[in-house]
Amino acid sequence: MEKNQKLMKIRKVSKVFLRGSIDEVTALDNIKLDVGTEDFITVIGSNGAGKTTLLNVIAGVYPPEKGGRITINDQDVTRLSEHKRARSVSRVYQNPHTGTAAKMTLEENLSLAMLRGQSRGFRIATNKKRRELFRSALAPLGLGLEDRLSAMVGTLSGGQRQSLALVMATISKPSLLLLDEHVATLDPKTNRIVLELSEMIIKKEKITTIMVTHNMEHALRYGNRLAMMHKGKIIVDIHQEEKSNLSVNDLIEAFEHASGERFADDSIMLRNTNS
Repeated sequence: MEKNQKLMKIRKVSKVFLRGSIDEVTALDNIKLDVGTEDFITVIGSNGAGKTTLLNVIAGVYPPEKGGRITINDQDVTRLSEHKRARSVSRVYQNPHTGTAAKMTLEENLSLAMLRGQSRGFRIATNKKRRELFRSALAPLGLGLEDRLSAMVGTLSGGQRQSLALVMATISKPSLLLLDEHVATLDPKTNRIVLELSEMIIKKEKITTIMVTHNMEHALRYGNRLAMMHKGKIIVDIHQEEKSNLSVNDLIEAFEHASGERFADDSIMLRNTNS
């Protein structure tokens, strides 16, 4: 597939929780989004804007409301289960513990990741050829994990574990990678390292990526597109040519212009000079 072709199309996707109750919430409101092959889209927005719900609907955790449609590589995946969709959609979560098994070794975790979305009943045991593949995938991280394949994942630091989760999410060459605030729980130094490793892997493997972040500077620094969400809608979609010239203040102005509201959400990290 050539770059800039549409890898994923989202049409009329909405998601309502607790429908009919006093607590009814419209988390997604008629989302339309085209994602091109090799796009790296950063998604910014305050708590409750719909960012993680969007990733959950793309991953198959929740189905969209009736009438919504999602296609990946021209295949309608709208009603596919999360497990079946895992063959083409991979994800790294905010918590490093979520995507990795602490009581299994690195090579056992990587073996499971390679077979994600395939039928159960496989043997976890790895042969020499597969072990060399794991070493070659881990070595570019520069963390020495290629020499610790037999170590338990629970012995790794948070940054090492999240870096392993990145390799696990990309080793089977998914069509789409979802990064769900995957550096939010890391300290500033490790945060920066994992972001740089993410960018390196995405570029090397040419993986189409959507990265949710609370940090506006990260949203501007990484990727070739930036989408801003507000009240379940995508209100700003900025491509590389415009994005590269924007500052945080410009982004706030774009939000205010698109939403018709004043930006007053301190939960979004505007600046973090250590990251």
